[in-house]
Amino acid sequence: MRRLPLISVVPAAAAIALCTIVAAPVSAQARESLGTPSPTISPAIRVGNMVYASGQLPSRGANADTTIQGQTRSTLENIKRVFEMAGTTMANATKCTVYLIEGTDYSGMNEAYRTFWPSAPPARATVIVKGLVVPGAKLEIECNAAMPEK
Repeated sequence: MRRLPLISVVPAAAAIALCTIVAAPVSAQARESLGTPSPTISPAIRVGNMVYASGQLPSRGANADTTIQGQTRSTLENIKRVFEMAGTTMANATKCTVYLIEGTDYSGMNEAYRTFWPSAPPARATVIVKGLVVPGAKLEIECNAAMPEK
């Protein structure tokens, strides 16, 4: 029995493994924009049974709550509306990423965040960033959700 040198087997096996884990690009028919997109962003994109919501910021205006708890609630309410427009709910959220300006706001953000998912919250990452595109915003949150099973 002839043995192949290990050096020639490993690259071939790696190439086969790579081909099996690389996802195909999303076709135009499979990608559905949800909501009224701006020239540069859609509120959410649905691909298959997943909804990918763009990052949401807190509401602004004269009566807007500027505390971290108020901004967190406002931002999550915006995400809730985007999910409902897409046909899903916060209960189906699978992953969220929170971008905070100040690390000291972490516990206040968690206080409000917990009210949206009192049990079984989605997976989450929290990142401290230098700034956001809207002055006065203390955080931005993006979330993904599964569509409900029919």
